[in-house]
Amino acid sequence: MKATAALTGIYSMTGFAQARVEREGSAVRIHLRSVNHRFLDLHLRMPDGFEVFESRIRQAVRNRLRRGHVDINVYYEAGGTGAIEVNHEIAESYLRAVERLRSEFNVNTEPDLISLLRLPGVVAAPGTAGELQNEEKQEQLGAQVEACLEQALNKMEAMRRSEGQALLEEMRGILGRIGTRTAEIATLTERVRPAIAQRLEMRLGELLKGAQVDPIRLAQEASILAERSDVSEELARLRSHVEQFGKLLAGAGEAGKKLDFLLQEMQREANTLLSKTPGVESGGLAITELALEVKSDIEKLREQAQNVE
Repeated sequence: MKATAALTGIYSMTGFAQARVEREGSAVRIHLRSVNHRFLDLHLRMPDGFEVFESRIRQAVRNRLRRGHVDINVYYEAGGTGAIEVNHEIAESYLRAVERLRSEFNVNTEPDLISLLRLPGVVAAPGTAGELQNEEKQEQLGAQVEACLEQALNKMEAMRRSEGQALLEEMRGILGRIGTRTAEIATLTERVRPAIAQRLEMRLGELLKGAQVDPIRLAQEASILAERSDVSEELARLRSHVEQFGKLLAGAGEAGKKLDFLLQEMQREANTLLSKTPGVESGGLAITELALEVKSDIEKLREQAQNVE
């Protein structure tokens, strides 16, 4: 199956699709279901004998999807009214195993033939085994499977794109709030600088009171107090991360892992910002409140980004 062009925009990892392709009386049905996952995790279920198509199915899905836990269920409906085909060798193997267990554990229960027919490999769909033995028929059935999978993947892609658009709008709104609150924190920080300077002056006065002060100790205290109160670097990095996050949302291709990394960095800056927030009357309390709202919004972004491909 041919690879398709790279996806554009934000795609969700949540999706469901099904397709059915009928040819010459027989039909192939494929159901796809995907949820979020750190990597591309494929789980494939298909009729006995379809193993010859497994690598093609997996590769086709890899060509279209980048991340997510994906369940792929393949069903085959044979044409005509042919009788079911029983693999006598496999059935006999199961029965011999049952007889050994009955003898070993002294169990008198007779084997249930209906249950036996449900065991893997015992029964094949009418015509399946014969078709897959013939190279020409195998190729025809393979083309039918690929056509059905292509239809299902197209539907899955459309749903993931639609879900991704909803995620995009939600994340843009949250990102805008983070940017606004970061700007408000920067404004408040400038307003409380005089109070911070006054507190520093009082601390230095205490050190100088009634005794000679080591100039080195004095410089250290001044440096520590200034550093603990200065959040300009944290605000600058937070603004930068918000800008990069916005560019990723506006870009193309796989963005989920990059968004995860940026969110970790944003959370780190928000935590440092809170730890350095000056407790200076109402100004400091307002900064703390805004910083907590920023942390809350970052967590909301994380919840949404976890579903981005």
